[in-house]
Amino acid sequence: MTPADDAGFAPFVHPALLYGDEDEYLAGTVPFVRDALAAGEPVAVAVPGERLRLIRDALGEDAATVRFLDMRQAGRNPGRIIPAVLRAFADAQPTGTRVSIIGEPIWAGRTPSEYPACVQHEALINAAFRGRSATILCPYDIQRLAPQVVADAYATHPTLVRGGSGRQEDSRAYAPGDVVARYNEPLPPVPAVPPSLSFRFDTDSLSEARHRAVDEAVRLGLASPRVQDLALATAELVTNSVVHGGGSGALGVWAEDRYVVCEVRDKGHLSDPLAGRRPVPRGRPGGRGLLMVNLVADLVRVHTGPDGTTVRCWFAR
Repeated sequence: MTPADDAGFAPFVHPALLYGDEDEYLAGTVPFVRDALAAGEPVAVAVPGERLRLIRDALGEDAATVRFLDMRQAGRNPGRIIPAVLRAFADAQPTGTRVSIIGEPIWAGRTPSEYPACVQHEALINAAFRGRSATILCPYDIQRLAPQVVADAYATHPTLVRGGSGRQEDSRAYAPGDVVARYNEPLPPVPAVPPSLSFRFDTDSLSEARHRAVDEAVRLGLASPRVQDLALATAELVTNSVVHGGGSGALGVWAEDRYVVCEVRDKGHLSDPLAGRRPVPRGRPGGRGLLMVNLVADLVRVHTGPDGTTVRCWFAR
């Protein structure tokens, strides 16, 4: 699929590129970039670093006009990709300009904790870009990714492209809304050791909640500037709980592998799946709390339902 092929049919196109080896990867990505450049479209490539180098080297001189981002860094937290990578690039272009982007948010090595946020991200791209002039091509390594990951790609992408042949097909399994709901799953249990900090907060104890979280994070080995990031995330989450989650909530902090984890639970319900995953227009008051959390944390997982909402954030130490 090339940008010129699809521009006349739909404003937004979101194909999955299914590739089995390096040759198929380059056969599916390099012509995509060159066709977009030939059409005068701004192009961004956000893929893991080792794949980034492959594409850049294969493009030669054409690479000079492409925006390159290492997805292992820019997209470590999948909740950050739509606002800080995809929409940030698209929104920076003149109004009405069609953009082409290669985005690879899922690679072999993504952890079980990360994957639900990844697949929800892929499903939510369709809502975040509905009606916009853009093509976002998402490569999937069908040799190294689990079968369920590939199956989910069929559900989150309306079109599939075979890397070897370039053959295109519509996905009969396309159902992004179902994917968002299916992966809105209860978060894994807290490790066997209870949280080292467990604190109930309300309107009168927001500042105390933030200070307690910071003190515990420092005790667990979180260093500056990550401590400041955790402080910001905690402040935003507990404030959201008081304003939108019934006036109170529960804060937990604990160590988990290489991370300090901060969790906030309340009785509110998060009705907008894109909350925290879309940019907030300049001049609009509010609406930045969960977005700020996504921008500073290494991973954010959310579970929401009739009984309340849990937001869990990971910070590398």
